Amino acid sequence: MSRKNNGHEDAQRMREHGMNKVEDLLERTCKNMIRTILCCLSFAYKGTIYRVGPMPTLQVVRVTSGIRGKDFDEIKWGLPAASDYNPPGKSWKEYRDRPDRPLEAMGWCVEKQKSWTAENPYEDVRSVAKQLRGEIEDFYHMEPVLVRKSDLYGSCLDALPYPHDWQGSPIWQDTEYVVVAVIKIHFRPYTIRKDDQSTRVIRELSRSLGTEILTVQLRETLLKAQKEFARQRLQSCELLAHELRNTLIKFAFVISAVNAQLGILRREWEAQLKIAFPLIPWREAILQQLQVLLSRGMGSLNGNEELVNISRKLFADQEEMKTVCLLPAQYQQWLAFKIVPKWEQLFSRTSVFDNDREEIKHLLAHLEDAIHKVTDDELIARISHLPQDLCRQWVRVAHVYFTADKLDVVEETIQLLSRPELPIGNRHQMIKVLRSLKALVELVPEMEEKADRIIYSLRFSGVGEPDGLESLDDLSACPLF
Repeated sequence: MSRKNNGHEDAQRMREHGMNKVEDLLERTCKNMIRTILCCLSFAYKGTIYRVGPMPTLQVVRVTSGIRGKDFDEIKWGLPAASDYNPPGKSWKEYRDRPDRPLEAMGWCVEKQKSWTAENPYEDVRSVAKQLRGEIEDFYHMEPVLVRKSDLYGSCLDALPYPHDWQGSPIWQDTEYVVVAVIKIHFRPYTIRKDDQSTRVIRELSRSLGTEILTVQLRETLLKAQKEFARQRLQSCELLAHELRNTLIKFAFVISAVNAQLGILRREWEAQLKIAFPLIPWREAILQQLQVLLSRGMGSLNGNEELVNISRKLFADQEEMKTVCLLPAQYQQWLAFKIVPKWEQLFSRTSVFDNDREEIKHLLAHLEDAIHKVTDDELIARISHLPQDLCRQWVRVAHVYFTADKLDVVEETIQLLSRPELPIGNRHQMIKVLRSLKALVELVPEMEEKADRIIYSLRFSGVGEPDGLESLDDLSACPLF
């Protein structure tokens, strides 16, 4: 009996130690974000970050505040000022918009998932001090930190306990995000305006904080799973294995993000081809002609529901093919499996398109040709307004489907974007994004190896941790993002 009690006390101490580490990690993360913002914005002098959650209570708790000292680089930390949001904070029902109490900027940021800028405190309709005591608050900007529901809750989105506004309507139900924190930055008088450069900087950095907070949430989830191991080892091991695998699957967004950047390069390359060869019919123009012919015929289908549905799907597929920027092989599949079969169905089931049939087939043939023209060597050799070596490198890099084993593609893309003669306006921002994504791609194999060892140990050893990991704290020391 004594051994059992001692084991329970040890497990409790380990859980408390783990949760303290999570809280410390959250505070360090918030301090780093405040320090970054204050360093970037010379007119900002104070920053506060509030944690929001969980649903439906949406308790808002002030995590930490930092204020500039006399030395520009000195920041004093803590929660020295009195605030309704100091621990334990305020619940959603206490700060949401209601007609019978003062409006709060916090309520706006959380409910609307939009920022609030007090560029003129004398006219700030959400200044609680002004509404209650007639006191003027300072100049500030509040930015909600958003995280995708799917990243935080997985696929069980239908059962989420959404909070309600004062009229009883659920909030966040029609958005793909939840608010996990709010950043509040104070500025010197008349140095902040809505949607100015400073607010955009804070908004961009809030996305990074959202990723960091998601990391903390994942680590917290793992520590909670550790409690489940002690109570129900076998079932908990299988559950943790499933959760870890789901977490690693989410890293697939890194691959998608890199391919999205390559898609931007493809779109910009096609724009240069249009400049060089304006008389050649390119993909968008051909698809637009097909849309015109399809729309003209749809008006003569006389309410045939089946043919109308086919036409609508075809219209949507052609419109999407105009906007997406894929590889030639992907366009070829799109054409072969989404576009041509639907046209064939319409040709075989109605005579509405008989007069335009030859023109449509002619356009489809031209479309297939235009898909592959973007990488045509002879065409590229005729481009005169760009260096030939730049053109060849651009085509080579942009028309690759990136996977984790093609890390050299990211480096070559960065080299391409670093060339001053590349006519892309946001190339410096793309370089920053790709460097961050490269670091994540390099991290994934290490995370997979650690996860595999943990899963193997939990499934087959029953007790203890795999070699090289003394506890699950070692896992929380590895950055997930």
